[in-house]
Amino acid sequence: MDLAHRVITSVAPHPAIRSIGLVGSRAEGTATEFSDWDFRVEANDFAAVAEALPRLLAPLDPLARQWDRLSPEWCCMLIVHGPTKIDLIFPDEPHTNEAPWEPDGANLGAIEAHFWDWMLWLRSKQAHEKAELIAAELEKLSVHLLAPLGVQRSPSSISEAIAMYRHARDEAEKRFGVTVSRDLEDAAAPAFAEPDAPT
Repeated sequence: MDLAHRVITSVAPHPAIRSIGLVGSRAEGTATEFSDWDFRVEANDFAAVAEALPRLLAPLDPLARQWDRLSPEWCCMLIVHGPTKIDLIFPDEPHTNEAPWEPDGANLGAIEAHFWDWMLWLRSKQAHEKAELIAAELEKLSVHLLAPLGVQRSPSSISEAIAMYRHARDEAEKRFGVTVSRDLEDAAAPAFAEPDAPT
């Protein structure tokens, strides 16, 4: 059973779901091996669907599940083994960008998920040679995630962003006396085995 069918058959049975379908490069046939899987979801009762999503998506065995902090509409983001990024986009549900992270001992795991989701998304853009978009997103990453962790300059590449983040995360773990699981990082690593393309 392919991934699109698994996602659709997991979510569509909920009574508040009006429609769900694959969109973006995977639907258009222009995807690379790193492209994410985007699904447009329409719901009669978004709150009910949002509450049910953890249960509905459990069969996919997600490594991470979170709501996008920086999307104009509500978007549930998953990372599953592969590594593969999945986005459930609710275009009828407007969302306001959230403030940069304020790291503490309780949210380092959420920051970890946000970082690797962001990196996997940028890896897909790198495969399409979208250098300007990558540069702009690395600036945004610096403001919203790296700078709050104490990184004082913006990364110039995906690989540099990863190195900066790892060091800053390690320091944050010491500062807050907590340990973040490396399971997600280990799962994401194969996507970054090749050197950065020019950005």
